[in-house]
Amino acid sequence: MNSASLVLAASPSGADLLLWVAVPYICLAVFVVGHVWRYRQDQFGWTSRTSQLLEHRWLRWGSPLFHMGAFLMIAGHVVGLAVPASWTEAAGVGEHAYHTTAVWLGSVAGVAMVAGLGMLSARRLLTRRIRLRTDRSDKLLFPLLSAAVLLGISATAAHNVFGGGYDYRETVSVWFRGLFVLRPRPEAMADAPLLFQLHALSACLLFAAWPFTRLVHVWSAPVGYLTRPYLVYRRRPAPGGYSS
Repeated sequence: MNSASLVLAASPSGADLLLWVAVPYICLAVFVVGHVWRYRQDQFGWTSRTSQLLEHRWLRWGSPLFHMGAFLMIAGHVVGLAVPASWTEAAGVGEHAYHTTAVWLGSVAGVAMVAGLGMLSARRLLTRRIRLRTDRSDKLLFPLLSAAVLLGISATAAHNVFGGGYDYRETVSVWFRGLFVLRPRPEAMADAPLLFQLHALSACLLFAAWPFTRLVHVWSAPVGYLTRPYLVYRRRPAPGGYSS
């Protein structure tokens, strides 16, 4: 096989360019522009729209489990996708130690997130007052979020827990980093197993829907409370009496 044939064999197909270059960049553009539009047009709706007053027993357990699992998942994805394997090895973390830690911590985070998301979804479906307050954005968000989470857990379980092991940092991570340095590598993602591909596509769709859902409250963390001065409360004296 000559060099021209090798180039043709290595070139990505039109479907690969659509799925792993066009779709991610479109979703990223919607993510950025959508947040700007939402902030300019709907600042009063920039909240999590809490329903704690309507029901709190399931929320008491479901919300902490979901958020704890989500934070661990995000941290794991940042390390796994954004940090090259050469960096972790230079830090003294071998490949076996990295994957063992990633699988166990990812499993704990996944179980917590699924349990919390299941409680929150059941709470929304089974509590009539909350179900009536569910708008179209929630009907889009919950299925997308559930699909992304379940596909990610299924991919890890199928290939790295019960399977022979799969090093996603050689394909998925290469594709992910290539998008942000404007050197997309669709062929890297095309070689990934189907479950990892479906997980990546569901994540892209979730990011595109993000600005139009309650997820925008993630960017409104009350960091200012850490430096806010104390509030001083004084007791109001009773009519005709004296304050102590």
